[in-house]
Amino acid sequence: MASSDLSKLPLKEIPGDYGFPFFGAIKDRYDFHYNQGADDFFRTRMKNYQSTVFRTNVPPGPFNAPNSKVIVLVDAVSYPILFDNAKVDKENYFEGTFMSSTAFNGGYKVCGFLGTTDPKHSTLKGLFLSTLAKLHDKFIPIFISSISELFTSLEKELSDKGSSYLNPLSDNLSFEFLFRLFCDGRSPTDTSLGTGGPKAVDKWVFFQLAPLISLGIKFVPNFLEDLVLHTFPLPYFPVKSDHQKLYNAFYNNMGSILDEAEKLGVKRDEACHNFVFLAGFNSYGGMKVFFPALIKWVGSAGLSLHSRLANEVRTTVKTEGGVTFAALEKMTLVKSVVYETLRMDPPVPFQTVKARKDIVITSHDASFLVKKDELIFGYQPLATRDPKVFKNPEEFNADRFVGDGEKLLKYVYWSNGKETDDPTVNDKQCPGKDLIVLLGRIFLVEFFLRYDTFEIEFGKLLLGSKVTFKSVTKATS
Repeated sequence: MASSDLSKLPLKEIPGDYGFPFFGAIKDRYDFHYNQGADDFFRTRMKNYQSTVFRTNVPPGPFNAPNSKVIVLVDAVSYPILFDNAKVDKENYFEGTFMSSTAFNGGYKVCGFLGTTDPKHSTLKGLFLSTLAKLHDKFIPIFISSISELFTSLEKELSDKGSSYLNPLSDNLSFEFLFRLFCDGRSPTDTSLGTGGPKAVDKWVFFQLAPLISLGIKFVPNFLEDLVLHTFPLPYFPVKSDHQKLYNAFYNNMGSILDEAEKLGVKRDEACHNFVFLAGFNSYGGMKVFFPALIKWVGSAGLSLHSRLANEVRTTVKTEGGVTFAALEKMTLVKSVVYETLRMDPPVPFQTVKARKDIVITSHDASFLVKKDELIFGYQPLATRDPKVFKNPEEFNADRFVGDGEKLLKYVYWSNGKETDDPTVNDKQCPGKDLIVLLGRIFLVEFFLRYDTFEIEFGKLLLGSKVTFKSVTKATS
């Protein structure tokens, strides 16, 4: 729909309500975690209000967040208002409607929580972007080297046990790659971290994201889990030792990056805490969800897609003389599969912003007035499955973004921005956006250079999908 058409849409009252003070937020939190689950929580309200823009409370609410009252967006047209920094502010909002203690980041408010008007935001994000640009030629060789260990472990476990649990192998790959990338090629296993890096990050991230997580342990009553995980912020001290080990390992091995930070006026320890957050929370946390999702969807698609991917990968690599940026760019099916995975399973499902002023939000069929300082909350898994934008939106379509389908990439929002946009120092789009897409492509390329097809089983985890390999068939050509 053209912008001129959108401006003619009727201005409607935003439907929905917040219930009784305090108790309404608690009720909605129980619906979200225990009675409905995240997806049904938003789908039910969308259906009840007959609107993709509506009011509700979102977790965690009391006493973890100062405000649980939000205006929810779940369609592809209204969603981009979340990225318009002239109209909305993301300061203090990274994980939802709350901010974890700065103790988890050395007492600093790291870049993810800074607003775009804060001068320190542009300095830190500029440092991230320039660092990634300088490391550009290391992406492919470090990732290929790191992923070889995953395949070795995968085949050994299949041989010894008849199955191989992907997630811990994927976590090891992600952490190994990120540490080597930022720490001048040095493996974390050669530092005081040893093999404990991924588990240290997992604990550190869990304590910050606990207000949004349900463990799903049947013998623990819901009210008890809710009291422990969702009612008050979890303290830093149980993960202090693990976090300090992470920090020390990065600090002692990323000297040139910290030197560059000092030239920009950023203290070395503050820069290091920001990079630990970028590598551990942003990147590792995203890969923890993304890589298993990629294998889940490709594995579920079956032999036909596997054969097509293997053919495209091997033909292109042979023609181009190796796994290069040029070769990866020519693999249109591989690219589409990665984008489709990010559409189906965005690693970060929630986005929260505060309106800087009175603004009008437009959905497919109506406009809505949002008052200054109201919170706007995007639930991305519904926005990127908008049936008015995507045909058969609940189905994984490997070819969705091939050819003319590339025009739909502007509706893929996983990076806190449009896939067609590039991150800048003036926005909140993920600085590693292009890197994550690249790594997804390399993962598929390296996989199908080795294997013709594979079988998996999958289920759900606290964050993302649990994937277990049942078999792999080695490449025959």
